[in-house]
Amino acid sequence: MEIKIFVSLATCSFILFSCFLPACSTLPVASTLPKASSIASSLKVSSTSRKVIAQYLVPHNRARIKLGLHPLRWSEEIATFAKKWAKKRKGDCAFIHSNSDYGENMFWGSGKDWKPADAVNDWTQEKRYYSHRRNSCLMNQNCYHYTQVVWKESSFVGCARVICNSGDTLITCNYNPHGNVVGQKPF
Repeated sequence: MEIKIFVSLATCSFILFSCFLPACSTLPVASTLPKASSIASSLKVSSTSRKVIAQYLVPHNRARIKLGLHPLRWSEEIATFAKKWAKKRKGDCAFIHSNSDYGENMFWGSGKDWKPADAVNDWTQEKRYYSHRRNSCLMNQNCYHYTQVVWKESSFVGCARVICNSGDTLITCNYNPHGNVVGQKPF
């Protein structure tokens, strides 16, 4: 019997223990989530397959559309950055943030069977720990992956997945502009 374990980490600044994650867009708000096939077929892709992009975008945008937010768009430039960072972590699978200007969510799972949607769904499940009224996470809980995913100003995302030398999975998504800005609500 295989036991699967996963861990997520959001980029956090040390100022007021706040996380910074990116996004921004001028797209209109969609009332329904487009099918993965329509998202994938509309993308101009250079190094990431349309199917893989849809595996990241669909769960991100499902969470955003529920809140009346514009959908994120894929950025190959950001994905290239995410791939380079993930490859640097492949040797040790260390949960270390890139400290870039992008917002960043990271996911680690034991074994190689973790898919993009597993990571994004893990991040969006943190919704239950976020208090919009107080604009904070519940005591002793993390919700900053979720707030980055639904950050209203975020418009672009790029992600990467690597199988580390240990055989475990590391997934990272970067957002532009970053979210989790101190004193601002995500939506």
